[in-house]
Amino acid sequence: MKVVAVTACPTGIAHTYMAAEALQKAAAQLGLKIKVETQGAMGLENVLTARDIAGADLVLIASDIEIEQKERFLGCPQRQVSLESVLLNAVAVLSAPLPGR
Repeated sequence: MKVVAVTACPTGIAHTYMAAEALQKAAAQLGLKIKVETQGAMGLENVLTARDIAGADLVLIASDIEIEQKERFLGCPQRQVSLESVLLNAVAVLSAPLPGR
């Protein structure tokens, strides 16, 4: 399964990047492919391309704020979760059933 994710927090500093790292480690444990875009104090980093999004089985939004450029994900299977849920148990977040299944 391929996952693309966006992480963002209100201040755009620590939790944005901690969540991205947690998702990457959890995906490796689960044998998933993942690319994580961070929307933090430094702006958008590791930006998801149209090709990344089109090839994804799931778009995971890990954020407690409105993310930038959300319209890119219209029509894609999406799940929105809090940053806290990712930081507490990223494996459980990535193991949850896909939307609509």
